[in-house]
Amino acid sequence: MPREFDEKRDFVRVYVDCPVLYRHPGSREVAEGQAKNLSGRGMMFIAQQELPVDSEVEISISPENELTPSLNAVVKVVRVARYRKGEGYEIGAVIKQVLDEE
Repeated sequence: MPREFDEKRDFVRVYVDCPVLYRHPGSREVAEGQAKNLSGRGMMFIAQQELPVDSEVEISISPENELTPSLNAVVKVVRVARYRKGEGYEIGAVIKQVLDEE
């Protein structure tokens, strides 16, 4: 019997709604977006500007819940689409490297 698509994932996708800061490595310019989902391998967030596919950005997610640890990582953009529920872009990214907390 075929499995549902979500069940085929290596990691469970967790839906979140918290701010994400992102910047290109080596850049001082930081932009803010909104994280929408996160898994052990990747994430999706909303950005106001379009990011090129295959580009890498450093992200920092600090959930408002103190029990949830923050995440600092380098991610590679693998998918970009206009955000259907408002302005901006849906950015799908693969986690390449987890960074130490700043």
